[in-house]
Amino acid sequence: MSPTGPEWWEIVLGVAGGILLLWLVLVGLLWRAARKQSDPTRLRDALRLIPDVVRLLRRLAADRTVSAGVRVWLVVLLGYLLSPIDLVPDFIPVLGYADDAIIVALVLRFVTRRAGAEAIERHWPGTPQGLAALRTLAGI
Repeated sequence: MSPTGPEWWEIVLGVAGGILLLWLVLVGLLWRAARKQSDPTRLRDALRLIPDVVRLLRRLAADRTVSAGVRVWLVVLLGYLLSPIDLVPDFIPVLGYADDAIIVALVLRFVTRRAGAEAIERHWPGTPQGLAALRTLAGI
């Protein structure tokens, strides 16, 4: 370190190390959550909901009655789901798809608290059983 402060490469190294540490913590939490899942069919059933969830997110993001902040989070989530880049690559068994399900559940919890459960019910494109599964997955 120079007397005037840290060098540029030290800052880059620190930021990269912080991001790597955050990623490792997230992978550890996902691994722990996946181990608690005693029934792997529940995760598969949740993954079958993804096309309906993507349509739901698109509809909610286009709804002008939903606040702008919520719509921004929905657009970011849609981008993440449609992006080929994942926090945990999909080829890793269980964890590869679990990260998507966990992120969707967290954002849907946030959206439900801000926009209300009736907005999700109004825009849900799937079956009533799918909506019930989505409620369970998102804890709403």
